[in-house]
Amino acid sequence: MSTSEQPDEMVVIAIDGPAGSGKSTVAKLLAERVELPYLDTGAMYRSVTFACIAAGIDPADGDEAAEVATSMELRMDPDGSVVVNGVDATTQIRGPAVTRAVSSVASHPEVRKELVSRQREWARRHGGGVLEGRDIGTVVFPDATLVVYLTASAEVRAARRAGEVADLDYDTVAADIARRDAFDQNREVDPLKRADGATEIDTTYLTIEEVIEVLVRQLDAATDAGS
Repeated sequence: MSTSEQPDEMVVIAIDGPAGSGKSTVAKLLAERVELPYLDTGAMYRSVTFACIAAGIDPADGDEAAEVATSMELRMDPDGSVVVNGVDATTQIRGPAVTRAVSSVASHPEVRKELVSRQREWARRHGGGVLEGRDIGTVVFPDATLVVYLTASAEVRAARRAGEVADLDYDTVAADIARRDAFDQNREVDPLKRADGATEIDTTYLTIEEVIEVLVRQLDAATDAGS
């Protein structure tokens, strides 16, 4: 069995997509609906970035960032709080300093190797789960029970993100999303892309509940087929 495979009885839902596509909201609500634990893998990369900045390490330094990722003590609680090396970083990992540097940190192969290992171990420890990020269906769990790729128009994604951050205007957010899209889709290691066979959903004109209903039906079909 390869490191990416999971036991037959373990239900894993892999949700990928660009910023603002609705991954986090959909993944959290879907996890509640189907009674599975939820993991925001993007928060893990943000946590490494936060730890680098806190230690005065340049996030662009791959060797240093990898060492931080390997040694980092990380606790992600069900209520959404994130504790990095004993410090509550729930708010800080979403701040502008981390947001500007996280794509650089996520491009380092050794950082990705460490966090992918942690993500697989998390799923096995929890007996499955709903994992969302940018490489879950392509790298972390390509054999997931259900692989999903969410997308939306660039304008809608920017508007959603601008609405989440009170002190950032639409143009600033739109430019940042365009930069991150280009960086994530073109990086050499584990680029953001739709996995072969993934269920792709354009959320531009759909409500969250409509997306959830589609995914519940897809999951029922996948589990029925595997039984």
